[in-house]
Amino acid sequence: MRPERLIRSWMQTPVATLQIVVDPDGVVRVLDFDNDSPRTRRLMKIHYAGVPVIEGETPKAIAAALGRYFDGEMAALAGIPYRVAGTDFQRQVWRALTEIPAGETRTYSQQAARIGRPTAVRAVGLANGANPIGIVIPCHRVIGANGSLTGFGGGIERKRWLLAHEGAA
Repeated sequence: MRPERLIRSWMQTPVATLQIVVDPDGVVRVLDFDNDSPRTRRLMKIHYAGVPVIEGETPKAIAAALGRYFDGEMAALAGIPYRVAGTDFQRQVWRALTEIPAGETRTYSQQAARIGRPTAVRAVGLANGANPIGIVIPCHRVIGANGSLTGFGGGIERKRWLLAHEGAA
């Protein structure tokens, strides 16, 4: 269901400024790094073209949960309400991402097998890259088959920071 409007705010964190876009019910629709990156513009155009965006405040509960996460309480992310647009396949991939515990990583091939599509490794990678709700849907927990930190919309250094913050080896 498309929202009638969206509310955009920013939050400073130890790793970057986050852009948080919520619907009128305070449900996160987009959470991405930086103020107005090409990635954020692309995500907004794909998922919410034509929906008016107004400036506002980050809902207190979301700001508090993100604050607790950055203070080391990994479980705080589970309390952030979100709603994603996207294809059925993308939503399946994104749901599987939320099942990767903080402090752990998975490869793209492990994620493809997890959703019952073991040959769809590239499609899983593309869906992972199209995740509109970073950190909360933890696409940063997926790594290359050789253990390398590959493809992350927020940049490899931020991915490295998030994984270290979560205690991943």
